[in-house]
Amino acid sequence: MADFQQRDPLSPAFWDERFERRFTPWDKGGVPQALRDFAAASGPLVTLIPGCGAAYELTYLAQLGWDATAIDFSPAAVAQGKAAAGSYAARVVEADFFQWQPARPLQLMYERAFLCAMPRAMWPQVAARWAQLLAPGALLAGYFFFDEAPKGPPFGIGHAQLEALLQPYFVCMADEAVSDSIPVFVGKERWMIWRRTT
Repeated sequence: MADFQQRDPLSPAFWDERFERRFTPWDKGGVPQALRDFAAASGPLVTLIPGCGAAYELTYLAQLGWDATAIDFSPAAVAQGKAAAGSYAARVVEADFFQWQPARPLQLMYERAFLCAMPRAMWPQVAARWAQLLAPGALLAGYFFFDEAPKGPPFGIGHAQLEALLQPYFVCMADEAVSDSIPVFVGKERWMIWRRTT
């Protein structure tokens, strides 16, 4: 494994170092199938992609006519995302998820290796922020990483722990196996859709 100076995943420098050295084992290099299927069935939604990294999903959704915004607090990740987004580069924004404000009410929060990038102590804040940004009826959809290993990132969660984290705000609408996981997530992630309750 590469030797890194930065050890705190709450620091943008932690992620800058990994993007600059191209050590991104969480990067699929494209758009996963469950998101493609979801987008085909859903129609355009006002979407936020937090912790977007290379932002492949942003470009894919924007090409389908979705009003999607991708944010990351790592300048190196944003630079890579903007480069990958081409004509949609302006939709890739350097921002802190806990401070960013949408221009329009969000209909979808897309989760892809954002929660598991956060230390476990931060998870209640992440869930509360998801709930704050999503009005009743809006969706939290994406990939959730289930693992008991103490070290990370990625920091895995247990099924009961995820339910306890989200059920104050959301109800689970779908929970499906993933067939095209990258090696770091294989056998340990689920595609899930949660709807914001009143």
